[in-house]
Amino acid sequence: MFGINYVKFAPNVYVLKYKNGKTVREGAGLSFFYFKPDTSLVAVPLNSSESLFIFSEVTSDFQEISIQGQATYKITDPKKISSLMNYALDDNGKNYVSDDPEKLESRVVNAVKVIVKNELKSFTLKDSLLLSEHLVNKIRDGFKSSSDMAQLGIELLGVSILAIKPKPETAKALEAETREQILKKADEAIYNRRNASVEQERSIKENELNTEIAIENKNKQIMETKMSSVKSEQMKKQELEEESLKFEIAQEEKNRQYVELRVKNSKLEADAKAYGISASLKALENVDPSIINAIAASGMEPNKLIALAFRGIADKAEKIGQLNITPDLLEQLTKTKGK
Repeated sequence: MFGINYVKFAPNVYVLKYKNGKTVREGAGLSFFYFKPDTSLVAVPLNSSESLFIFSEVTSDFQEISIQGQATYKITDPKKISSLMNYALDDNGKNYVSDDPEKLESRVVNAVKVIVKNELKSFTLKDSLLLSEHLVNKIRDGFKSSSDMAQLGIELLGVSILAIKPKPETAKALEAETREQILKKADEAIYNRRNASVEQERSIKENELNTEIAIENKNKQIMETKMSSVKSEQMKKQELEEESLKFEIAQEEKNRQYVELRVKNSKLEADAKAYGISASLKALENVDPSIINAIAASGMEPNKLIALAFRGIADKAEKIGQLNITPDLLEQLTKTKGK
């Protein structure tokens, strides 16, 4: 009524009230009456905004890929952006009179595209498909150092890369290449497994051979030990035999010395007896034999005396003409002997 209007803004909207080209009031979440003919309103949203983007770029090996993601940002200096972009409202204070607020999103996306494009120049297709985290860090750093964003008073709250994809035909080629690599790796795994099996079998056989060699060495050691034991036993036996032989030789030597001593003693004894007999015969060589016989007969037994008598008769046989010895005489002599 009469050109006067009432307006009320949300707390996350920064309002600039101009009258006759001068700022008369500003702040977030204001509400007031104003006169339409001489008043201009500028409303800058302070809440965060999300911009979805998807665009195509070329890698260093001239392959086209598409990047899909999302950027979250907000306006931190409403006065700066209002001086560079038109955020003015219509007379009713409801709609923007320009499409500049809608262009802000494209500006943010373009800034992201510039950063991504500069980064992809250094990477091939295969490497680019794995650059999600790298690109996120580069976009954040790029916004912090961007003079355009600083002049607009815009702060990047967050960014995420949702997908990096090649063209469908390129993806099929990569899939085929990857599939071939996977199959090759599978073949290599089978080959390695077989080699491992062969190597393990060789190791087992080698261990068996080493075990057999060790057993043979042990048997050889046992045999050598037995032979050494037998040899030692034989040497000890030989030493004992030698000791026994030496002992027998020593005994024989002692026996020889003993026999020689006995022979010598016997010879001395015989010499003594012979000397005695010789002395006795020498003493009796001038004595009458009849006297010697009488001496010898004294103390003799009867049978010895009869034998001596027969001997005397025999000595005088040439003087005896005839001698009769009857059985009765022999019996009588025998009885006399028994008595």
